Amino acid sequence: MNEDREEDLLPIGRFARLCRLSVKQLRHYAELGLLPPAWVDPGTGYRYYRAGQAREALSIGLLRSLDVPLAAIGEVLSGADPHRALGRVRDGLEAELARRRRTLATLERVLGTGLPALPVEVVAEPARRVALAREMAASTEDIGRAVAVCVARLGVPAPDGDGPAGLVGLFPVELEGPLPVAMAALLDPGGPGGGGHRPRPGTELDLLPGGAFARVVHIGPYDQSAPAYHSLLAWCAERGHPVRGPVREVYLSDPAVTVPDRLVTHLMVRLEDLE
Repeated sequence: MNEDREEDLLPIGRFARLCRLSVKQLRHYAELGLLPPAWVDPGTGYRYYRAGQAREALSIGLLRSLDVPLAAIGEVLSGADPHRALGRVRDGLEAELARRRRTLATLERVLGTGLPALPVEVVAEPARRVALAREMAASTEDIGRAVAVCVARLGVPAPDGDGPAGLVGLFPVELEGPLPVAMAALLDPGGPGGGGHRPRPGTELDLLPGGAFARVVHIGPYDQSAPAYHSLLAWCAERGHPVRGPVREVYLSDPAVTVPDRLVTHLMVRLEDLE
């Protein structure tokens, strides 16, 4: 390395202090290809950066302080349209803010009226033939993505208004580890059958079992159904009804034309010993 080049380089510790980053962060960004060092001493492995890289490093720090994911930062640094990359982040933050506001409203209701005790009724359901799409969710935070994948595979419109349900979600009771999620499109809302329906790619034909079900009605956004789940599962536990199968979410409203606060969903669990 010539002297001019050596004078232009800053050791990683000094560069980190200049850019208000940690050495650990700089190493991580180098591993991701976001900010590789200008030179690595082959003998010692020490990393060096040029002063001219400070603006790029400070840009990464700024964007991370705004909760911009590293993948989006990589797009911006690579010269992609920042409006497109950062616009997606903005849209995600706005959606999360709306969800948080709905959560706060639910908490306010709990504070005002106490823990929920929504009425639960026992109803008889016929077996229903469905087209079924399945997807594994990595965690509870990933359920929304899994549902969207399933609905896209089914390729069916949402149910309309107060008509019979056209879509049914199937969700596990236990929320640990990878979560099996499924969405079912009813082929014959009036009863078993379905004729010669051919499943779309990524879907299968199945039969949702009938029988006696405990049912509670949730009115409001889908992501604010925790009080309804609480009422339903507490009712089953108090009466000694084991909940072995998935919880069904039967969607009775079209979210395309219904405001979130007026969406109607039936939450149901099968009561095996009451068949």
